[in-house]
Amino acid sequence: MPRRRTIPDAHLAFGPLPVQHVTLAAGRRIAVHVAGALGGRRLPMVCLAGYHRNMTDFTDLAQQFRRMGGGGWPLVLVDLAGRGRSDDRARGDTYSSVADAHDVANVLAALGIGRAVILGQGHGGQVAMLLAAAHPLLVGGTVLIDSGPVTDSRGIVRLRNNIAHLHSLRGKAVAAGFRRVLGGDYPGLADDQLDRLSLRTHYLDRRGRARPLFDHRLIEALSAFSFDDVLVAQWPLFDALRCAPLMMMRTQLTDQLRRETFEEMMRRRPDSVALTMEGQGSPALLEEAEEAEAIAGFVQQASATARAA
Repeated sequence: MPRRRTIPDAHLAFGPLPVQHVTLAAGRRIAVHVAGALGGRRLPMVCLAGYHRNMTDFTDLAQQFRRMGGGGWPLVLVDLAGRGRSDDRARGDTYSSVADAHDVANVLAALGIGRAVILGQGHGGQVAMLLAAAHPLLVGGTVLIDSGPVTDSRGIVRLRNNIAHLHSLRGKAVAAGFRRVLGGDYPGLADDQLDRLSLRTHYLDRRGRARPLFDHRLIEALSAFSFDDVLVAQWPLFDALRCAPLMMMRTQLTDQLRRETFEEMMRRRPDSVALTMEGQGSPALLEEAEEAEAIAGFVQQASATARAA
């Protein structure tokens, strides 16, 4: 049986993004935020967050996206299983990008979406590639952010170690710990901004301890990785994205996607749109109008291409 997420009902970071739940097999629920009208001629943009993260990473993008194209462009934000307001999987060993891609395909079918532009950050981008491989007609365009066919093992180990450190802290040390961890990825942000970012992945319990907004078994699954691991490249999955237009974005300070991998991705897809976001790491904040406008322009063009096909 699925495990229900146990999070505060009024968690501040979730406020701007009300959700509905799509029920999958065995009663497991996936949380989705839907804005705009589905079912029209506009391809919806479907956003998938990073490995342990949730839809709140797209809060700023969603606010700007709602104004594009005269307003009302369809947007769907999805919390993958075990993240945010979606149920946990019954067994920890069943978490995988393949399983997440299967869930997303079923969610889109339940919402009546036959084709969409898929935006994926980190792990969400891997899910997008698997969707393209299994359901090419479902993908009308792809936006990859800090994601590619090779994940940098340094980012995996850093995530695991940072989470373990943060969960060991108590009292006032919790806020200071989050600021140190997040400050390395976002060196230009003030402490209050870093504090708000920490609420995208954690909440504070009554004892002042950081509690995750994700299934802790996701982090336990990373225990075997080392800094010097060389992970197998999945270029055939990347090549599956040839079914539709592609946009690729990389943050300057990311430790999830090496620059040389990004450059090889650009070489293999010279027709793609490629951008680097300066002065930040993963996940991309997506709060600048220039970034939102670039993504919106890509979505509009992909939608026009799909209509003309």
